[in-house]
Amino acid sequence: MRLYLPATSADLRSGLTPRWAHAVTTGLRAELPEEDDEGLEMVATLAAADESVTLLGSGTAPAAAGGHVAPRRVVIVADMPDSAVLVPEVLGEEQLPTAVEVVEPVDWSEVVAILVDEPEAEQDVLAAAGGDEEALERAAERDLLWFDVVELADLRRELSA
Repeated sequence: MRLYLPATSADLRSGLTPRWAHAVTTGLRAELPEEDDEGLEMVATLAAADESVTLLGSGTAPAAAGGHVAPRRVVIVADMPDSAVLVPEVLGEEQLPTAVEVVEPVDWSEVVAILVDEPEAEQDVLAAAGGDEEALERAAERDLLWFDVVELADLRRELSA
């Protein structure tokens, strides 16, 4: 199953523990029957990006080396076996139809891409993490940059500065 995991820059160093993530689920397909696969994947990606802001704002994101968590949205895209994912039959009031629970750690060999905000987004993401709804809308309008997993070491260096 293709997963879109909300993350922070610290996750690029510490690893990917089990967590809630987003995917193209049967529930999402039912809610958006006219949408094609690419559009559904974008919905899941954006849900994970919004949740990345929530992680930054919660103060629970682990600090990267040097105690720094870059104020940028991070979405880790991974292909995992269906057995590693639970799709809830009933979602909570706050959960989107993209919500899935990853019950196993994600190995870096399962990661197919890393999506990260460009540096110019940092002010909006920081303000959004602090609860500024207008900043969240501005951040959501920005494109996430696509990185191959082989660029992980470079991203770690860039985002820990």
